[in-house]
Amino acid sequence: MTTRRPKIERSPIVAERIRRIDGGFSFVPHRFLHKGFFASLSQEELLLYFFLVLAGDRNGVSFYGHDAICTLLGVSNDTYIFARNSLIDKDMLAFDGRRFQVLSLPQEPIRTVSVALKTREDFETHDPATIRQIICQQFGEPGDEQR
Repeated sequence: MTTRRPKIERSPIVAERIRRIDGGFSFVPHRFLHKGFFASLSQEELLLYFFLVLAGDRNGVSFYGHDAICTLLGVSNDTYIFARNSLIDKDMLAFDGRRFQVLSLPQEPIRTVSVALKTREDFETHDPATIRQIICQQFGEPGDEQR
């Protein structure tokens, strides 16, 4: 004897307010929730991830700077860097020191333990933005050689 589940009502509650993609482009794949990605992220990682999803273009690329992100999200510098580096380690985000790209989700959630950047050496060897800043200080901005 099998038990039947009640049919779930799927029609919208407020039909005239159905979400549509207008102007911007952002989405989160359904498997983000059902395959464990949501559960694998800390609150800070989720906050940064969803912000970058909203800020990104159709390729997931955004140009928000560190200060703007910290201000808009109301997080400290350390919290931002820890969340950013953790999302990079989990293969969900790419960062070149200037631009972010929200990546397609990996096959399964990657559960990592990010190391907090505490010393100057940690920042110089593990933080892409700091590495870029050091390179630019030594060699100038890319394209400066033509000036």
